[in-house]
Amino acid sequence: MYNQFNGRYDFTFIGNTMNTAENNTTFELVTTTSSTATLSLNSTDVIEKAYLYWAGSGDGDFEVNLNSDTITPDRTFSFVRVFNDIPFTYFSAFKDITSLIQAAGNGDYTLSNLDISAFEELHFQRRTNFAGWAIVIIYKNDMLPLNQVNVYDGLQGVPDELSITLNSLNVIDDNNSKVGFVAWEGDSGLATEQFRMNGTLLSNTLNPPNNVFNGTNSVTGSSTLYNMDLDIYDIQNNIAIGDTSAEISLTSFQDFVMINTVVTKLNSQLPDATISIDSVEKQCDSKTIVVNYTVSNLNCTNPLPAGTSVSIYIDGQLFQTITTPADIPIGGSIVSQITIVLPDNVVSNFELKFVVDDTGNGTGIVAELNENNNTSIINDSLWFTPTFNSLENLLVCNEGFTRGTFDFSAYKDLVKTNPEDTVHFYETLDNADADVNTILNTSSYITTATPKEIFVRVSNQHCFSITSFLLTTRNCPPTVYNYVSANNDSYNDTFFIGGLRDIFLNFKLEIYSRWGRLLWTGNQNTEDWDGNVKEGVGSKNAPDGTYFYLLFLNDIDYPEPLQGFLYLNH
Repeated sequence: MYNQFNGRYDFTFIGNTMNTAENNTTFELVTTTSSTATLSLNSTDVIEKAYLYWAGSGDGDFEVNLNSDTITPDRTFSFVRVFNDIPFTYFSAFKDITSLIQAAGNGDYTLSNLDISAFEELHFQRRTNFAGWAIVIIYKNDMLPLNQVNVYDGLQGVPDELSITLNSLNVIDDNNSKVGFVAWEGDSGLATEQFRMNGTLLSNTLNPPNNVFNGTNSVTGSSTLYNMDLDIYDIQNNIAIGDTSAEISLTSFQDFVMINTVVTKLNSQLPDATISIDSVEKQCDSKTIVVNYTVSNLNCTNPLPAGTSVSIYIDGQLFQTITTPADIPIGGSIVSQITIVLPDNVVSNFELKFVVDDTGNGTGIVAELNENNNTSIINDSLWFTPTFNSLENLLVCNEGFTRGTFDFSAYKDLVKTNPEDTVHFYETLDNADADVNTILNTSSYITTATPKEIFVRVSNQHCFSITSFLLTTRNCPPTVYNYVSANNDSYNDTFFIGGLRDIFLNFKLEIYSRWGRLLWTGNQNTEDWDGNVKEGVGSKNAPDGTYFYLLFLNDIDYPEPLQGFLYLNH
């Protein structure tokens, strides 16, 4: 079977032979390269599909013209007979020309440039020189009953007897059932063939019981379709309600016939349930999933009744059976959603299978056109938040009023347990949760106050975790610049101690002479010592020389004063 149509469909044929006379009754070559046929559908018929077949003697001509269009095949078929060790080859070709016929509509169609001349003289020896073409047209009409139309094709010869089983039938009512053929190389003058369906000999006005392949066209009534047949038979009494297949048999004890296409039309009013798992919604670290699915009744001829069962399987085990809430019309669908808590034995990966018209044991209760398209399967896995390594807090020197500069660029790799995870840093938990305002400079990050918490978002494809670490500062020892040139040249004019004033806010500095006399005392509220010594109500410059200092930091980390010397030079 090539295709199936369910609905208000029927079929017809158009086509013509390239032979100007029957090859069995002439002593001349009779095959031309062009012929014409006319399509004449009713105005209410809507073309659904159009399939072109062309055939002939020989190895094949696979580029032809239909009206002004060049046609090359979608598929090809071949058949070989051997006489006296000489092979006689035959071919046919197929092309879906639906869009072309839909656009052109009714009218004349000429197939041209079908050339078998290279093989005609050889085949003339056996009187099997022929060429021809046919278009199988499936059309829709709202006035038609609900039918099932099946198209079967291939290329098989009938040297003596041929049997073909037509599968995928569904006979609900045999009223107005029919079967049609596209056949090649039959001769009206050789009354030696018969056609049976399910054992019953078929015939009609154009096709006698012993000469069914006789160059006739059942659509036009022509009997001059030399060496090809477009035959349609009534099979209302030759097929039974409930049949899912039919056996056709052909016999020919003298005439050589090839069957290319078989089309059946049966009255059929059945639904065709299908199901699709559209999406699975999951949450991180949860076995609760929400499944969105669609039950459809598309390629059908009857509504799908409410209450049709849908069985849910997890890892091959029945989990739950539910039912459709309403009738689904022809061509309709119902979109539904179900929440499932996966069983304990599901650790990560799982298979989810939905089967419509399944009561839970693999069987259904609704008769369908097709019982083999009821399943939808997906393989999925749970989502888990990524794991991470703990990060140590960072400690740097206080740069003033707890300000610090930090390098935590290495933490991007240190925090990950999975190299595929991504890592970003944030100043607030809200930013980390929303994944906004990431910290871009992690190698020299400056914070104006500590301690400060930095938040780390570790993400995989679906989930994320958040951890954090602290940035803290400590009061590092100040740096003493122990040379003073108090000459007002703007260089070393005062006794400067770096890392002191904005860090050790309660410091006290004492300057002593070499004999231990206290000369000057300073703190956060005084200027740096510039070499002046106050005496009484005035002051004077201390002489050049070496002096000593005691620096009381008044800090818990520095219980003892720092001491040292400095050199004063004017």
